[in-house]
Parts: sequence; C-alpha cells; structure tokens
Amino acid sequence: MLIAFSACVPTKQFEDLQLKSNKCEEELELTKEDNKNLEVVNTELKSKVDIMTNRLNNMSDDSLERENKFKSIDIKYDKLNRQYSDLQQAQDQLLNGNISETKKLLQELQDKQAGIIEQEDRLRQLEDNLERDQSNLNKYQKELEEKNTRLVELENILYKKDSVVNALKDKVSRALMGFEDMGLAVDMKNGKVYVSLDEQLLFKSGSTVVDPKGVSALKKLTEVLAVNTDINIMVEGHTDDVSYIASDAIKDNWDLSVKRATTIVRILMENNKIEGSRIIAAGRSKYQPVINSKAPDARKKNRRTEIILTPKLDELFQILESN
Repeated sequence: MLIAFSACVPTKQFEDLQLKSNKCEEELELTKEDNKNLEVVNTELKSKVDIMTNRLNNMSDDSLERENKFKSIDIKYDKLNRQYSDLQQAQDQLLNGNISETKKLLQELQDKQAGIIEQEDRLRQLEDNLERDQSNLNKYQKELEEKNTRLVELENILYKKDSVVNALKDKVSRALMGFEDMGLAVDMKNGKVYVSLDEQLLFKSGSTVVDPKGVSALKKLTEVLAVNTDINIMVEGHTDDVSYIASDAIKDNWDLSVKRATTIVRILMENNKIEGSRIIAAGRSKYQPVINSKAPDARKKNRRTEIILTPKLDELFQILESN
C-alpha cells in the first residue's frame, strides 16, 4: 500500500496532462452518447411510423366517406334521370292539350335539367377530390414503406451489434478462463465488453512493468482481438486516491495510469494482426473509482486496468447520415 505524499507538478505539465484527460473523457462521453443516440433515433423513427400510420388510416376513412357520397349521388342521378323521362312522356301527352299546363311542365323540366347539371358538376368535383386523395394516399403509403424499411434496417443493425457484443463476450470469457481467480473479470455494459484486470494481475505497486501472469492473460486476449477486426479497443488505466510519490520516471497518478495503459497497448500490438488504428490508450487517474471508499479493499479494486471492446458502427452511422 502506497503512502500519501503531496507532489509538486509544473503548471504547464499539469495543464498538458489535464488536456489529455479532458480529451479522453470527451471520447468516453461521445461513446456513451452514441449508444443513447441510437436509442433516441430508434424511438423517433417508431414515433414517425405511428404518425404516418395514423395519417394513412385517416386518409383511408376520408376516401371511404367520399366513395359513399359518390354512390349516394349516383343513386340520386339515376332517380333524376327517371323523373326526366317521366316528364318527357308527360310533355308528349300534353303537347296537344292546354298551353299553360304545357308551359308549366316545360318549366319543371328545365328546372329538373338544371338540377341534373348541378348534380353532375358536383359528381365531377367529387371524382376529382377522390382522385387527388388517392394520389395523396399512395404518396403516404410510399413514405410509410420507406420509413418501415429504414426502421427495419436500423433494428437489424442494432440486433447485429448486440449479437456481436454477446458473441465477443463469450469468446473473451472462454479465452481468459482460468484467470478469474487472479483478479480478472469480463462484463458487458452499454453495448460494450469490459475486461477488467486488477493491479495484482498486471503490476507491482507503483510499477508499469507487467507481471508474467498478466502478459499471459493479455496474449490470450490478443488471439480473440486479432480475428475480430471489426472491434475497437480502448485501454484505460485507473489508480486509487492515494497520491503517487513523484519520481524521475513517473510524476503522479495521472502519469502512472497513462503509462500503464500504454504498456498494455504495446503488449497487445505485439500481435501484428491488431492494427494500432483500432486502439486508444487512456489514463483515468483516481477519478473513476469502482467503489467510493478509502477502505483498503475498495482501493485495491480501484487500482485496475480496463480494456473496453466496442463494435464498429460505420454501417449504422451511414444510415443515420442518409436519413
């Protein structure tokens, strides 16, 4: 157990380290935000689909109502035609009769004809409206189909991502079987696989040299990472809240956590099938403890290295950008 001492650090060097810390914390937040954004996008798309479905149902109801009106007018039209025929027959019968009666019947006939023309105009207007509504209905149906297709694509990618993470966790757990009792744990959180290695497995107190047992565990892990090329890797070093005694090699807790992370990265990259572009090394110092306590057991758990494995989401981001 380390003895706490205050260490003086030059202001510029502290600011540089603070900048590095801020950058690492921003990258972590971005990664968290990615997962939240996925859930928000999925919820928004489902909401849009519900809205479009309601609009489609409303359009269908309106179309049915207009069709019923059309049928009613058609019936009235037929009735008027029959009345027109009756009036024509009556006209023929009265042509040789009373002139005033004939004029009255002619006037009635003209009125009926005007009514028929008005009904025909209304019928044509309804037909035009029905055609326009049908065109809008087809447009909304097409938009709904496109949204559904996009939603299915997103759901498939999210399901694929979850399947990849679950499969990766199983592979890593099998590869590291036998190291659990040495302070190694494999968990899945927020769509990522976390490999946590206690200080006792990797480093002696205050050291950045990896213990042979730790090297062996890391070599097993590289075998999985080498064949799963679509996985990004972040190595995070963590210390407890006891201030490090400054030396020429290591200045403080920040320095120790970063150098331990980069030491792990170098061991991972000894496998030439793991590209450096997939890896990020980060130091968290004492600021992300597993347990907020000054008890010896809590500090022991906080002194750890975490290897965070995240599936690449390029395909999903391309879909979101095209939306």
